[in-house]
Formats: sequence, structure tokens, C-alpha cells
Amino acid sequence: MSIQYASVVDHPIDEVFAWHTRPGAMRRLIPPWQPMHVVAETESLADGRAVLGLPGRLRWVARHDPDGFDPPYQFVDVLSSDGLMTLPPRIIGWWRHTHRFSDAGAGSTAVHDEVDTTVPGAALRPTFGYRHRQLADDLAAHRDAARAGGSGLAVAITGSSGLVGTALTALLTTGGHRVIRLVRHEPVRPDERRWEPSDPAADLFDGIDTVIHLAGASIAGRFTEAHRRAIRDSRIEPTRRLAEVAGASRGLRAFISASAIGIYGYNRGDAVLCEDSARGDGFLADLVSDWEAATEPATRAGIRTVCVRTGIVQSARGGTLRLMRPLFTAGLGGRLGSGQQWLSWIGLDDLLDIYYRAAYDDRLTGPVNAVAPNPLRNNAYTKALAATLHRPAVLPVPSIGPRMLLGTQGARELAEADQRVLPTKLQTLGHRFRQPTIEDALAHQLGHDD
Repeated sequence: MSIQYASVVDHPIDEVFAWHTRPGAMRRLIPPWQPMHVVAETESLADGRAVLGLPGRLRWVARHDPDGFDPPYQFVDVLSSDGLMTLPPRIIGWWRHTHRFSDAGAGSTAVHDEVDTTVPGAALRPTFGYRHRQLADDLAAHRDAARAGGSGLAVAITGSSGLVGTALTALLTTGGHRVIRLVRHEPVRPDERRWEPSDPAADLFDGIDTVIHLAGASIAGRFTEAHRRAIRDSRIEPTRRLAEVAGASRGLRAFISASAIGIYGYNRGDAVLCEDSARGDGFLADLVSDWEAATEPATRAGIRTVCVRTGIVQSARGGTLRLMRPLFTAGLGGRLGSGQQWLSWIGLDDLLDIYYRAAYDDRLTGPVNAVAPNPLRNNAYTKALAATLHRPAVLPVPSIGPRMLLGTQGARELAEADQRVLPTKLQTLGHRFRQPTIEDALAHQLGHDD
């Protein structure tokens, strides 16, 4: 059985093919709703192999066929075996995937995927729709960076193994940028450096253009005294010490720190919030205020400093969407409480683009709201999620539910937070969002793109 999928991307064929050869390409192409992850990327599209992890510690081995390698027009991978854990996937029969590229004129490229396999075509169509959209959107992000002079960056990232860090690292490396992962263990790869949060080395940022600081304990959980202390201790002092090292480093151009819209408080009603809005009340508002203040040593040293105030991230791989998807798939989802609270959200790939832009765009400084331009109320969000999954949303979740899981304070400041935040600075710059509406974001993350 042969399955085909084709599209045209507005980029030259050499750029399109080169993107596929770079580290991170496979990670950018695996749909988030599929239960697989990259174990090892191929070292060569000519004769290398890639390994994907499947549930139950099974492995999918994709071997590249040298006879099908014809840059920049074609490469081929076939399903292979290597040990017992790779045998079960062979039950599907066979898999031969031919990737073809041709000049479509006017600087554009026709991308054509053909798969000879026993897997039903209907099961694969959402996957290839996702892959082609990711390719086009990532290439557009790299073109924006190149036009702004952001080529060949050297970026150091903390928290590179987390949801955002893993995806951001892959995005940057497919753009030809060098990424150094700041890790807390002994480095085992050439792209790693040891980072001690309480005492970072003075030479930690040697040869680095930009620092992106993502590390921090998860905010999710019951807001006990111990949990609140862990959240603060993992953010405030480590950020300050990193900013001090950044301020003393030569050649560093930007220090970018994660932040959160929690700074606006948990009960702002219909007030439209931008970066200049007053901070609000509550534990998270206090936390984020101190967190952002901890970046001041870098600012005082004259380094462009950006605090990325992130909304509720939409990703099928993590966060609230991953938690709610099974409930809504079973037809048991519904609004939370009254459903009238505002939800300020951001698609994962749009969040990556904001960090990317912060790395190269000198016009971005200070706090930046990393939210989509269309916040919506909780009841509208639940309706959109249910519609995406083709399920009803008729069972409201009483307030006691989040309070049992998060405690009173956690439920009030996380699950029931009421914040209507806009990305004002980004909009002023004409920033392009990949998925500006929640329907776009959910469809892309859950495999329901048209």
C-alpha cells in the first residue's frame, strides 16, 4: 500500500533539504499526540539510522538507504531491526518512506512524502499534515531570524530537558544555531556544560551570545509551605546568580529568563492586562515579581534582558492539555466552576518562536507577555477542546475538585485564575503567531488539522 502527502513551502529547495539534515529535525516532526520520542537522531541521511522510543521500551529503528540518497532532491528511510526490543514494530509488515523535494519556482519547494507500508493511510494523514505544517512554520521562523541578523547564534539553555527546553533546543538547532545545554550532572556530550545553580562558574558563558534560563521546579501541586519554598528556591537565587555571571561575561548580548503571567494576580476580571499593567496580589504575583527582579544584575551590566511572562501552554505532551485530554476524550469534560474566568494561553510552538525572537530582536526588552492574541473564557475553552475531540462538554467541574488536588490557594491561583492578558509588545512589533486562536492550537496539537 502506498500513501502520499504533498505540499509546497515558500522556501528554496536547498534550505528545505538542509533543515532535514540538522540535529533536531526529527524531534520537530514527531506529532505530540503520538506515544513516541526520539532516542537517537541519525548522523546522516545518506546511510545513518534513527531510533524512536515506543511504549513498553520498544524501539523503532529507521535506517537510511544510501541507494535512495540524492541531495537536495531525495532521501529514504526503511524500518529495520536491532535486537529484541525492535522486533515487535516489525509486526506491521514493512515501511519504506521516500522524502522527495523539487523546485516549485519562485523560490519555493514541493515537498512530497510517499510511504510504502501496511499501515492504513487514514491513520497516517494527520501525522503528515502535522509534519508539513511544522516544516513550513519552522522555516518561516528561521527566515525571520536571518532577516533580522540572527544567524549562527550560540545559545546556552538551562532546563533544556523540560517540555519547553527540549522543543526549543530542537527548533534552534534546525536553524543552524549552536545550543549549549547547561546541566547539573557531569557533561557526557560535547554540547553540555556543568551548571551549579548555587555557584555557577565564572566562565560558564564563554563563547555564548544568548542565555535562555528555563529551569525551575514545577509550580503545579498543592501549595503547601514546602512546595512554595521549593518553587521560590529553584527560581530566585539561581536566577540572580546566573544574571551576575552574565553581567560579568564578555560578548553576551542577551539574558532571557522564563517568567509568568501570575505577576498580574489571580482575580483581575475583565481588565485587559499588558506589560505595563500593575502587578496583582497573591503568592504567584510575589514570586514572579522577585523572580524578575533577580535578573537585574544582567540589566545593570548593560545586557539586554527579557522576562518571558508565559500563559497556559497548550501542548499534548505536557501541562494542562495533557491532563485534560483523556477526560474530554471520554466525554467527561466541562467548564471549571462558573466558567467565566479568563484564560490567557499560548501554543507551545508560538512560545518557542517568542523565545527565539527574544534571542535575536534587540527591540524586545524587559517583560514580554507570551500569550496568544485571543484570550477566552474557561467555558469557551472547554467547548473548543470538546469540539476538537468531537465529544460533548456537559459535565461542569465543581470548585471542590481543584481544591482537593491543589489546596485552596493553589486552586485559586492556578486552576481558577482570572487573567485577560494580551501580547502588547509583540503585537506592536507585528509578531506573527502560528496559531492565534485556540481552535488552531488544539487542532494542531491533537492531530485534527484540516
